Amino acid sequence: MPKIQASQALSRFRVLDLSRVRAGPNCVRMLTDFGADVIRIEPPPGIDPNEAMFAANRQGGDFQNINRNKRSMTLNLKKPGALDILMRLVKEADVVVENWRPDVKKKLGVDYAALAAVNPRIILASISGFGQDGPYAWRPGFDQILQGMGGLMSVTGHAESGPVRAGLAVADMSAGLYTALGILTALLEREVSGKGQWVHASLLHSQIAMMDFQAARYLNDQDVPVQVGNNHPTSSPMGLFEGSDGVFNLGASGEGNWVRLCQLIDRPEWLTDPEFLDEPLRVKHRERLNEALALIFKPKTVAEWVDQLNEAGVPAGPVYTVPQVFEDVQVKHLGVTTSLMTNFGKEMHYITQPVTLERTPSKVVAPAPGWGEHTDEVLQEAGYSAAEIQQFHTDSVV
Repeated sequence: MPKIQASQALSRFRVLDLSRVRAGPNCVRMLTDFGADVIRIEPPPGIDPNEAMFAANRQGGDFQNINRNKRSMTLNLKKPGALDILMRLVKEADVVVENWRPDVKKKLGVDYAALAAVNPRIILASISGFGQDGPYAWRPGFDQILQGMGGLMSVTGHAESGPVRAGLAVADMSAGLYTALGILTALLEREVSGKGQWVHASLLHSQIAMMDFQAARYLNDQDVPVQVGNNHPTSSPMGLFEGSDGVFNLGASGEGNWVRLCQLIDRPEWLTDPEFLDEPLRVKHRERLNEALALIFKPKTVAEWVDQLNEAGVPAGPVYTVPQVFEDVQVKHLGVTTSLMTNFGKEMHYITQPVTLERTPSKVVAPAPGWGEHTDEVLQEAGYSAAEIQQFHTDSVV
């Protein structure tokens, strides 16, 4: 079968994806959706004791979404001869992505120095929990562990609830996106220097970077962020309010929005109220302000308030369940989802890339591959004969 090519944007690049679980595959998904030829290289079934966590349920929505548009080959790097196969692939590749613990790649002989000796233009992208060196480098890292250590759980939830994890894999996903950005930057730099380099990111650093203004508040103002529930830590009125039939989010941050809100709800006197004269004062007196707004908002429906607030230029929106998200007219208009018939006879639905390139857009053109589905195809492209490929199967190298 022909190589998968979802777009022309990155079609000149080949990526070897040795990563597992979420951060690495998410990083590579962005590259393959924009046309990079991605070969997912994974151990044959039964080799990795954790394979059920990242490889076994290949027909599930999660695996399909994160591994679409890729090809798959198996390679047991613990077998003699396997490293030679990988290095032959590296010689013609542009990028290698892995998320093993830092010591693993050295033991397997696929550290940056080893790869660069074969291909000086290669870019090795490494994702780890805690970094490639330092006192925690050896630790395994999962998303929730890093949400806790990166500060996110300390500012999520209500004060009385204690630390709360975010409902999605923030550390994993951000590390994957930062790594993809690093890879693209390294590819651009290579056009000038002609040399590859080692790109590495950690879930810990990525999670802290995602703390953004919360971290900056502490570092520069010694203002320690805490849990404030659905309120915004530094803006008011901004948070969750009740209508007659449910709840909605209000974002009346800034003086312009504040004036428009007061005009809409017919409270001009609030514009000269000493406790509401600026944003810091409205944050300080948030309880009084929120209680007054609650009485005003309660009689009308969520839809009525969302429409009226937006028409007045004040940001507001409903709080959807996941099913409601995909019924929204703007979500449908943006083409947030697409679908494909898989090779196992089931229609699968996929989340599209949230960034649009007008001339060379990303596409979902192929479902996630079967385990080792393209092994022989990739080996043939690398120049191996049919007899050699058969011997690799016989020796359980692939």
